[in-house]
Amino acid sequence: MTETIKTDVLIIGAGPCGLFAVFELGLLDVKCHLVDILDKVGGQCAELYPEKPIYDIPGIPEISGHGLVRQLMEQVRPFDPQFHLNEMVVQLDKLGDGGFRAVTDADKVFECKVVVIAAGGGSFQPKRPPMPGIEAYEGKSVFYAVRKMEDFRGKRLVIAGGGDSALDWTLNLQPIAERVTLLHRRDQFRAAPDSVKKMKALVEAGKMDLRLGQVTALEGEGGMLSGVVARPDKGEPYRIDCDTMLPFFGLTMKLGPVADWGIRLEDSLIPVDTAAFETNVPGIFAIGDINTYPGKLKLILSGFHEGALMAQKAYHYVYPDKRLVFQYTTSSTSLQKKLGVA
Repeated sequence: MTETIKTDVLIIGAGPCGLFAVFELGLLDVKCHLVDILDKVGGQCAELYPEKPIYDIPGIPEISGHGLVRQLMEQVRPFDPQFHLNEMVVQLDKLGDGGFRAVTDADKVFECKVVVIAAGGGSFQPKRPPMPGIEAYEGKSVFYAVRKMEDFRGKRLVIAGGGDSALDWTLNLQPIAERVTLLHRRDQFRAAPDSVKKMKALVEAGKMDLRLGQVTALEGEGGMLSGVVARPDKGEPYRIDCDTMLPFFGLTMKLGPVADWGIRLEDSLIPVDTAAFETNVPGIFAIGDINTYPGKLKLILSGFHEGALMAQKAYHYVYPDKRLVFQYTTSSTSLQKKLGVA
């Protein structure tokens, strides 16, 4: 049986708001685990605009999305948060003692006293290639994420796409797969130049294949691939023998399983109070772009404010018998010791 992971707070979403919530909770001796559907921390900042400059973080005239995430990770380092990436919480139940049990799509089970939903506009979910019958192959021979590299050892693998995810997994899986074919509609890529250079070197050395075109059909029986049919911009369709395909065609935002957790929703957003940003379910909070209240502004700095007030209320669920004394990091030696700066 899966071992249950016990923690004070489970944060769903590891974007900037979720990361700053770790800091605010850590100051109050509250331990956190974070689950995110992406394969990296940072949420929209990491996935959508890592190099885009951000100008409205207080005290920082300009910083990139990647730079902000890096700074936030450094800020929470003293509190040793535990990250569970490439996973999505698919089930959330209330326990008899007032806590919660959460289960991810990787079959991890968490028990916690507080849940914080910091999922931005919802879950990033992979875009499904527009081809008939692909559903029959999903989870058997077509996968939208790599959970364990060993699952692809010895496979004849087609990786479809031309972004960072497609190139990264091409380079990572090439040494263990029987054969990797990278399939992209054109010979131009949206990935890091160094990754493209390494991929083309492998092609020139005969260690993998690069084919131009788009997948138009899947072949195989019982959900198991035997090959894919691709069509180039010019010329006739062709077949690639394979038993596994990884399509990386980008991500879309969906509310996802949150809608099934008994939380009140308004237009796919979560209404919260403005005293602690708690939902209609006691012990479940929502901060960042996924919540709504009168005067809400979808700004990172607003999410930081929401995380600070959330932590004050969450403390009482974690330590119901303790009195919370408000302290400033500039003057409290106990807080400075926690941060390692005393």
